Amino acid sequence: MVRSAGLSRRHLTLSAALLVLTAASCKAPEQHRAEADREVYGIIEQRREQLSAHDPFTVDPATETLRGRILRGEQTQPVDLQDALVIAAENSRQYRSEREALYLTALDLTLQRWNFSVIDTASGDASTSGTDDESDQRQAGVIWGWSKVFGSGLQVLGTLALRSVSLVGSDSTDRAWREFSQASLSITQPLLRGAGADIVLEPLKQAERNVLYQARDFERFRRTFAYDVTQQFFGVLRQMDILVNEEENYRGLQTLRERNESFAEAGRLNEIEVDQARQNELSARNRVLTQRASLQTSQDDFKFLLGLPIDAGLPLDRAEYLDPETWEWLELDPPEALVVRVALERRFDYATVREQVVDAQRKMNIAADALRNGLELQFDASARSEDDAPERISGEDVDWTLGVGLDLAVNRLPERNAYRESIIRLAQAERAAEQFADGIVADLRQELRTLDAARQTYEIQQRAVELAQRRVESTNLSLEAGRASTRDVLESQEALVGARNALTSALTSYILSGLALYRDMELLQVTPEGVDVDTAPILDSMGQDP
Repeated sequence: MVRSAGLSRRHLTLSAALLVLTAASCKAPEQHRAEADREVYGIIEQRREQLSAHDPFTVDPATETLRGRILRGEQTQPVDLQDALVIAAENSRQYRSEREALYLTALDLTLQRWNFSVIDTASGDASTSGTDDESDQRQAGVIWGWSKVFGSGLQVLGTLALRSVSLVGSDSTDRAWREFSQASLSITQPLLRGAGADIVLEPLKQAERNVLYQARDFERFRRTFAYDVTQQFFGVLRQMDILVNEEENYRGLQTLRERNESFAEAGRLNEIEVDQARQNELSARNRVLTQRASLQTSQDDFKFLLGLPIDAGLPLDRAEYLDPETWEWLELDPPEALVVRVALERRFDYATVREQVVDAQRKMNIAADALRNGLELQFDASARSEDDAPERISGEDVDWTLGVGLDLAVNRLPERNAYRESIIRLAQAERAAEQFADGIVADLRQELRTLDAARQTYEIQQRAVELAQRRVESTNLSLEAGRASTRDVLESQEALVGARNALTSALTSYILSGLALYRDMELLQVTPEGVDVDTAPILDSMGQDP
């Protein structure tokens, strides 16, 4: 009984340590996932705030979606532009891939940060073994370890082990356990190759920059994606407006045909003019049918873009989207030099391309460092105590070694080739940045010309509609007075519907041309109300009040 009690006391520390290690390592996968999300979302939120993006970010699909409410019939209001953007974002595979790419890039950063933190390890073991002479050995132990890499390249590794061993022979009755503890410390400091923060911390620095690059790509994608959805949204609105014009024209021609038939029955009009009215009415009806089919096709294409079933109902809220006063920024007319300057200062993708030149410069410096001689200062120390209490280790128990290691830079062909390649990669990155800037300037110049032409076309079509309306009114009055023929009225009516349709097309092209220009100036904003333009940089530069 005494021996049993003594054995329990000796193994109290070891048993408690094993229990603590086991309990600490028991985490459910869901806990690991939650920890990863907290760390990654914190990184992403910080990077996106630098880009003035403050809306919530999640990599997981929403459980309650606007699409679901529409399919269940719970969405009774017509879908506006913001609703369309939300639905498209919920269902777009590409949108989800972009979110996942940002998450995974930030996840990589957490690994690099971990690599430069204090890394703890813990393990335990227990075993028993025997021989033919019936002797046996039993042992158990726990090992704690930690390591740390510092910015200078200094690497520190420490371990602490507690072990118990029992060796029993066939002719022995002594089954006592023998305990001992062991501690070790290893320090390595590179002095030449691989030394210094610029070299050592490069993986961490590049991982930090990669998250920023991916965050920029995500925000740039959101703007281009919003523009694409808006473009199709406006395409449906344009088809709806044209259908309204065609239906109104058809009703007007019906009225004219009925009038001519009445006049013909009264002998005041010949059958030729009646047939002319009938023929134009049939043509107008055909255009209504054709336009209605075109509208349905556009609606189906839009539902496909949004990820909705093609047979789902999708009434759109026309609201004020086809009112130019809604888009006040269309009245701005920034000069080309200002447009180019703002774009080159603000474009996310161009900022990344420029900074990738700096990345290539760093990689060239690292490749050059790999050509140097290697020289390391090494220190190792270990101590052992015939006891399970490591605090009883004294200085007399410590064995240590101090030395240097030299790795001469001979036969460095792989490193030589990597260095030469890095020089070429740097030159390629510089050319890519120059070409990217030239491409931006060329695109902006073209978009400015397109916007200017769209503005003038819209103004021309406004006047054309006014003239066509006056012409219809004039010919109708002249027809009543007997000074105009049915053909004059039909031609004026056809000119009016054509002018109205052209005005709708000109207005949508005008708005979309402006959105495209400001998108490529990185001034397009995705807001809770849909899309808008940040005019502050333009107004500030032009000396106007926002």
